Amino acid sequence: MSDAHPIRSRRPGLSVGARIIAVVVLAAIGAVVAWLQHDAPGRSAEPRSEFTANNPPAGLPTALTTGQHLHWSRCTSPPTARTGYDCATMKAPLDYRKPDGRTIDVALIRRKATGPNARRIGSLVLNFGGPGVSGVSGLPERLNQYEPLLDRYDLVSFDPRGVGATIPVRCGKTADDTGYDEADACAEHSGALLPYIGTSHTARDLDLMRYLLGDERLHYFGVSYGTALGAVYAHLYPSHVGRLVLEASVDPTEDLDEEQVSQVKAVQAAFDRFAAHCAARIRHCPTGDGPEEAARRMARLADRLGKKPAPAGGGRNLDADDFAYAVGDHLRLGTDGWAPLAKALTALIDHNDGRPLSKGAEDIGSADRAATPRDFSRVAQTAITCADSSLRPGFERLDRDEARVKAASPVFGAAWSIGVYLCYDWPFDGERATLQVNADGAAPVLVVGGTGDPTTPYPGARHMARALGDGVGVLLTAEEEGHGTYPQNRCVTETVDQYLRTGRTPAPGTVCRGSMS
Repeated sequence: MSDAHPIRSRRPGLSVGARIIAVVVLAAIGAVVAWLQHDAPGRSAEPRSEFTANNPPAGLPTALTTGQHLHWSRCTSPPTARTGYDCATMKAPLDYRKPDGRTIDVALIRRKATGPNARRIGSLVLNFGGPGVSGVSGLPERLNQYEPLLDRYDLVSFDPRGVGATIPVRCGKTADDTGYDEADACAEHSGALLPYIGTSHTARDLDLMRYLLGDERLHYFGVSYGTALGAVYAHLYPSHVGRLVLEASVDPTEDLDEEQVSQVKAVQAAFDRFAAHCAARIRHCPTGDGPEEAARRMARLADRLGKKPAPAGGGRNLDADDFAYAVGDHLRLGTDGWAPLAKALTALIDHNDGRPLSKGAEDIGSADRAATPRDFSRVAQTAITCADSSLRPGFERLDRDEARVKAASPVFGAAWSIGVYLCYDWPFDGERATLQVNADGAAPVLVVGGTGDPTTPYPGARHMARALGDGVGVLLTAEEEGHGTYPQNRCVTETVDQYLRTGRTPAPGTVCRGSMS
């Protein structure tokens, strides 16, 4: 469910302060050119009419519902949001079981719709994945992906609980340290918050947000982990579901350990497809004559890096785990990442130069896909994942699960296996083993899955559509490599945009052709 590489959490007997590395990356950090004025050219000149909703969330005090109004003003941060965006703060209960108790501030950002008032549908709330990605900094970075929808929607995003400006989690050596020391440090510095930052709490924030934005129903676009948040919302508030897109969907039927195995199998399969392409199309292919030879070469290379890491620039070194994660970053870019990956592997194999590979996907491929985003918090990813998952395995199961992940992939298994230790010593209980997403009675929800996704494997999208319920989950399949298909695949983009503009879902069994066709 997470969008980052497995955190190298503190295994029994290992040193405290183990490194945190992301498992899955979400789609897309695009370069966005800021508009030159707050009321940018192209905006409608007619006076804007605000929407009002008449169905506040049940059980909340009026001070948070009818008595609360969002006061939008120019954003002061991040710098990319200072022109053309509005920011606001929403008050929400820390604990929804005690709605009259302590409140928190949820940071929001908005890009106003440019089309006529008469055609404006409402707000489209965006979550870019993670968990642990800031929506406040993410919306300006990714605006180019969703800008065509501005004619019908205000685009709105937010910092979920534990992220950015919304009760950020601290797990470092001191309360001001943004790094990760150990689980006990999280309890010491953020213990009062950690029980209340899971996905179900953020889903409740979404419903309060929906009401304060003036929408009777929530219109929402979630990517990767964002699909878990959207699905949980649909489960909790089926009658408030508007037009929901769940893109690059997670698998609601898998627990955290099963997810690790599925992910490492998917990234291995993506690498095998790259190796076959490399052997057939790239002269002097660094991975040899096909997937089997590629696995042998990568094993030798990982062994070499384990003994002596390669220089990676800036005083950094590339070890065996870093190598596996960097290869995975390229694979998340789909076919855009294949040629740069071949060049980077050649530099590493022939010249012991880890710089091209360690730079990863940051500066290559589509502008709509990237590796670990700048607005990603690894600490928040850990805290939210462990708040959601009730798995707290003992040593015997940890060893067994580690062996399963290693066996699932000759290239990536060793690096990914560290993720099984993510929550073993987390100081608070998690909610449940798997997501509850059945949403009987909700409006149709569009679930999008790519058959070559190395991060959220395609079976998860099929399982999500089925788990939402008959007549609710509608599956759109894209035959594409890479993590995420919107807006990379034209057919997916047209289908999703039509659904968001009209509410019409595609016919059952619709398949969009792409790089795997």
